[in-house]
Amino acid sequence: MALALASAAALSAGCAQNAATGRSQFVTLSPEDEIRIGREEHPKVLEAFGGAYDNPRLAAYVQRIGAGLAAKSELPDLPFTFTVLNSDIYNAFALPGGYIYITRGLLALMGSEAELASVLGHEIGHVTARHTAERLARANAANIGTAILSAGVAILTGSGDAGQLAGQATGALAGTVLASYSREQEFEADTLGVRYMALLGYDPEEAADMLAKLGEGTRLEMRVAGRSPDEADRFSILQTHPRTADRVRAALDAARRAGLQTVADPRQNVAEYYAAIDGMAWGGDAKSGFVKGRRYVHPTLRFRFEAPEGFRLMNGEDAVRAIGPNGAQIVLDARRGRSADPADFLVREWAQGARLAGVERIQVNGLAAATGVTRVQGNGGPVDARLVAIRHPDGAFYRLLFLSPAQATARFNEAFRRATYSFAVLTAQEAQEGPLRLRIVRAASGDTDETLARRMATGDGFERDRFRLINDLRPGQNVVAGRPYKIVAER
Repeated sequence: MALALASAAALSAGCAQNAATGRSQFVTLSPEDEIRIGREEHPKVLEAFGGAYDNPRLAAYVQRIGAGLAAKSELPDLPFTFTVLNSDIYNAFALPGGYIYITRGLLALMGSEAELASVLGHEIGHVTARHTAERLARANAANIGTAILSAGVAILTGSGDAGQLAGQATGALAGTVLASYSREQEFEADTLGVRYMALLGYDPEEAADMLAKLGEGTRLEMRVAGRSPDEADRFSILQTHPRTADRVRAALDAARRAGLQTVADPRQNVAEYYAAIDGMAWGGDAKSGFVKGRRYVHPTLRFRFEAPEGFRLMNGEDAVRAIGPNGAQIVLDARRGRSADPADFLVREWAQGARLAGVERIQVNGLAAATGVTRVQGNGGPVDARLVAIRHPDGAFYRLLFLSPAQATARFNEAFRRATYSFAVLTAQEAQEGPLRLRIVRAASGDTDETLARRMATGDGFERDRFRLINDLRPGQNVVAGRPYKIVAER
């Protein structure tokens, strides 16, 4: 990125009027620079967010809806690229040059094509308003690339500490690109997004409704993880887009005052949307491994692992992370080593230079392993780290890193021990297990939210709440016989 942007850093800064917003902007990047940045950073975003979800039918559907909205924008000739990310978190964001991303976790939350259009329209608004170019004009161009990746890691883990560690490792300006647009920028993106929606025949009110549902979804995820609902924004699109439903409606009012016409017969296209997401993986897939409640299963690499109660598993391309209460975290990844001995790998390779105490060789379900502990200084005080290296039959070392604030370590000792010994090689039969799937079913006569929630295979104890959330059932509402509903099923 430093080489790619060397010329951009030397450009003379100036103000230009934006065709979408009508506002004068201070930018140093040309539109060609923005396209190049997006193209070069696209693979890094895929790596940070679990890759593109492998479902050509769904990918084509999202691209078609996004392209239709983009055609109504002020940049109809820009070759926008819309990517479904193989991640369960609720997020969507844009890179310069028309690269727009939405997670399958967010798609699972949506209930119609109109809601999808509300999110894609907002992200298109950030591109046409050149908000990223504005922010990059104030950043150190040599660090832009790693800033994007580091911010992605922070969102993926839901942990500010993890994002800061990633930033320290890469020299990134964490948050420069993806985190926290200004209120003015969000207002502009909302105003533009609702305009594009209306021009394509959708009801712009869906944007505010979708945002309200996002808030409910993130609060539920915190409850599932045993955390305060007040922490919800750390895990979702609300972290990178500090918006409220009231602000979206204010943007809609502003767009109407500017001439936005009310949609007489708005498009919902619920049936088309449900057909597109039917069968979509929930919690991961066979290629990347998948999450089922607190279990992580990787059929291809042939292992399984279970997080302690109260921890939320999150699957990334480079590691599996479990976020727990009181700042506790678990990171699971794999590395090849020069040595075949777990203790030697632990001391001489993984923790080289660190002062490990209590190093010992252990057996984990028949696998040779080694463990040791150390203490590091975190932003909030001392943090205890337990390292466990487990040698898989394929020769790779699986590394378990258990982190807890020093004052809370005693509370997590037993939970971390149980998690260590949950790691095991899959049998041939176990390796045939598939991920959970989002399925569309029709309510039969006599069905209620309780009866359909019993068909939910999430196994987290919040099946009824989750069923009502993903089907947008408001307080007092119940299912209606004959209508389609989303459930999470084994296959």
